[in-house]
Amino acid sequence: MSTTFTIDTSTSRANPTPAPMKRLTVPAIQRRKVEGKTEEPLVMLTAYTVRMAQLLDPHCDILLVGDSLGQVVYGLPSTLPVTLDMMVAHGAAVVRGSYHAVVVVDMPFGTYEGSPEQAFASASRLLAETGCAAIKMEGGAAMAPTIKFLTERGVPVMAHVGLTPQAINALGGYGARGRGQEEEAKIASDAKAVADAGAFAVVVEGVVEPLARKITETSDIPVIGIGASAACDGQVLVAEDMLGLFERTPRFVKRFDDMAGRISDAASRYAAEVRARTFPGEEQVYLPKP
Repeated sequence: MSTTFTIDTSTSRANPTPAPMKRLTVPAIQRRKVEGKTEEPLVMLTAYTVRMAQLLDPHCDILLVGDSLGQVVYGLPSTLPVTLDMMVAHGAAVVRGSYHAVVVVDMPFGTYEGSPEQAFASASRLLAETGCAAIKMEGGAAMAPTIKFLTERGVPVMAHVGLTPQAINALGGYGARGRGQEEEAKIASDAKAVADAGAFAVVVEGVVEPLARKITETSDIPVIGIGASAACDGQVLVAEDMLGLFERTPRFVKRFDDMAGRISDAASRYAAEVRARTFPGEEQVYLPKP
């Protein structure tokens, strides 16, 4: 049974901004690609919760509610068990917590591959129940007819080619793609097919640098890289990887902080004060009024 999540855009934000901000739009993102390149690279990070959205939103052009939440939030072995209900719940949370960025929500495995009609039903639910601006779906030329079907019906689509985690069983692993001529040609063809079908942007993941550069130079839509090339029109990372919340991260991740260490240290100091009965102190308890 599907769960319906309502959107309250007036009172549900835990930390509203002092003044209204105009949110970016899908056409504005697409217009950033001018004459084959973007003047300023697009900044994209994942977000799964209200609070993380609030913290990342001022710095990002796009917030992605990725199906990577299956591993990051739920501890699942892959993205394959993620459900549409999960994506609706987290997508709505991120929309509530953001004001500036375009929010894109992943379509989970098994919710769009069957037919364009299945994809439209899933996408329309995500748009209606989360308030997001666009959906993202994996697959290249094989999904081009579905992308065309969706975009013709008012659903903005961000495509995803190269290393596609939902196809990990078919790919046989998470290694870099595009090392051979045949695979390179296929990925380049996939990127062109999704652009021609109407995708407003495409994520290129885990491909060799020269191929990512070539796709960026020849594509008419913004190319957002992850494990790809600095020449891409933008970059995306899983925020928890970038923040150093996990001990092991992919090779292409740069840790900009050591949040795992800082959280562990804070928890250790808290535990020590509780055991020593120095917390709570007088400042943290309610005393009788004189």
